[in-house]
Amino acid sequence: MTIAVLASRVAYGAALLVSPEKVAGKRWLGPDARRPAAQVPLRGLGAREVALHGAALAGFLRGSPIRPFLAASIAGDLGDIGATAFAREGLPDGSAPATAAVAGGSLLLTALVAALSGE
Repeated sequence: MTIAVLASRVAYGAALLVSPEKVAGKRWLGPDARRPAAQVPLRGLGAREVALHGAALAGFLRGSPIRPFLAASIAGDLGDIGATAFAREGLPDGSAPATAAVAGGSLLLTALVAALSGE
């Protein structure tokens, strides 16, 4: 389960790096995701996901502690939810609840991995 959660988050980050407008366009930012100015922070988010969860995955495979990475991941998810809620008036209809559901689900899965990690 740990490998699946971490690898899926690396894949999500990689998709944001490669094609932010496709990943964030429909349910999150709408047409604004095609704007270069919006793609800068989206790619930054993608880089965070790849680096943080890639490092956690490498640590897990080596048998190293991963809870600090998981805690940082949870903090990032909370930040994503908060930032989206703060800007909800300027986002497409339904975007804030959909983002809260996706980021909240990621947060819960990561918290479950942390709880089961036994460190």
